[in-house]
Amino acid sequence: MLHPDITIEPELREKCPQLQAGCLIAQVQVAPASPRLLQEMERACEEASRSLAIEDISRLPRIRSAREAYKATGKKPGRYRPSAEALLRRVVSGKGLYRISNVVDVINLCSLTTHYSIGGYDTGSIAGPITMGIGREGEPYEAIARGALNIAGLPVLRDEQGAFGSPTSDSSRAMIRVRDESVRILLVYFNFGGHQGLDAVLEDTATLLETHCAGKEIEVWI
Repeated sequence: MLHPDITIEPELREKCPQLQAGCLIAQVQVAPASPRLLQEMERACEEASRSLAIEDISRLPRIRSAREAYKATGKKPGRYRPSAEALLRRVVSGKGLYRISNVVDVINLCSLTTHYSIGGYDTGSIAGPITMGIGREGEPYEAIARGALNIAGLPVLRDEQGAFGSPTSDSSRAMIRVRDESVRILLVYFNFGGHQGLDAVLEDTATLLETHCAGKEIEVWI
């Protein structure tokens, strides 16, 4: 299977020299989450709530790296939180994980346990080469469940149609929709600090997709 290369633009590379994009592409079956997956999600929530306080979250190494990257690119991380930080804050405050579909639930589970912000996209909605850069003033972006999002100063993914992803919130254009069918997906782990072990994290994600989402034809790369 051919996978799309993601080119990091020079401006973003200069501001975030350690940035890596950990990528996974797979064919999956989108469906409601199984009881087994829901149990895994519940266990992960319990562990996070037991081991973390709200004030600890911003100091976690991978969260801290993302916050520092936002400051470097010109965004206030307290107002536009990286999605992993927002998810951890939600869980530690007792609200649990969202339940969307098996695929989106696996992505959220992985973000909760690894502390990486993860973009999840339907490749059928992405056109042409992918670049990662910095959002511009007035650049259009409709975020999932948030409407218009000001992405100026945010790290963003773009294709030939424009911006479609960011570590704060993915766009509605390329979202993995709730529907009972097979789709090809692209996941992007935003590793702003160049933290070690991303290859193992991607392999663990592949296993979860195989187990819970009938994942096949899976490729991972950094």
